[in-house]
Amino acid sequence: MQRRNFVKSSFIGAAAVSSGFTSYARQKAVEGRQVYDLRRYQMVRNYRKNDLDRYLREALIPALNRMGVENVGCFTPLGKAEPVVVYVLIPYQSGTDYFRITRELPKDEAFLKASEFYDKQPPENPVFNRYKSSLLDAFEGFPGLKVPGEKKNLFEIRTYEGYNEDAVRRKVAMFNNGEIDIFLNNDFNPVFYSQDLVGDNLPCLTYMLAFSNMEERDERWKAFGSDPDWKRMSSDPVYANTVSRIHKTFLEPLPYSQI
Repeated sequence: MQRRNFVKSSFIGAAAVSSGFTSYARQKAVEGRQVYDLRRYQMVRNYRKNDLDRYLREALIPALNRMGVENVGCFTPLGKAEPVVVYVLIPYQSGTDYFRITRELPKDEAFLKASEFYDKQPPENPVFNRYKSSLLDAFEGFPGLKVPGEKKNLFEIRTYEGYNEDAVRRKVAMFNNGEIDIFLNNDFNPVFYSQDLVGDNLPCLTYMLAFSNMEERDERWKAFGSDPDWKRMSSDPVYANTVSRIHKTFLEPLPYSQI
């Protein structure tokens, strides 16, 4: 049956092959699926963002890089919202690495020296209010973060809530069984796909896409919506009622972002 053959296919689309994504996916599958720490720093006053930028640029990111974490992403939302929110995406090679590095970081002398100015800020004038953190588990069908091959100025984070755990499991299966291929065949630049393990709005899944600008983003989504494979998959009763609410956030990379 045509639909079943399509659903069973994974990472064999012509676009995936031509982009070199298939070999990348196989390599990451051997290494194991990544986990992501997605942070949202809520600023108290926008002028203190300079100090958070300095901390991320000169202390946290270099320390993470020394410990084997590559491609740390840093972003702010489009627009002039106040107070600003800074998004930080930290990709770990595994859950084991996440816990190991989290425990080693406060003992790293170079990190402590570089972040001394940040740690000694007075309580009456904090750099930020709070930060929220979500721990994300990469999908089998996209097991590791993919940095766009060329500079992108617009990133879209999408979170899909499900009305229960089974709904999210079925939506994850939908991505793994063909939906990711549809994105790739329509020339999207996905950065990661993941299921939220810890964080807000559970149960849910989260993924990120990269674009040059909003016009490109709108064109890609228009093509996706009219794709016959998507129409076929989305009408499959196996995947009915998997998404109850969608959150979309548009971000731009900070100058020191590694994505």
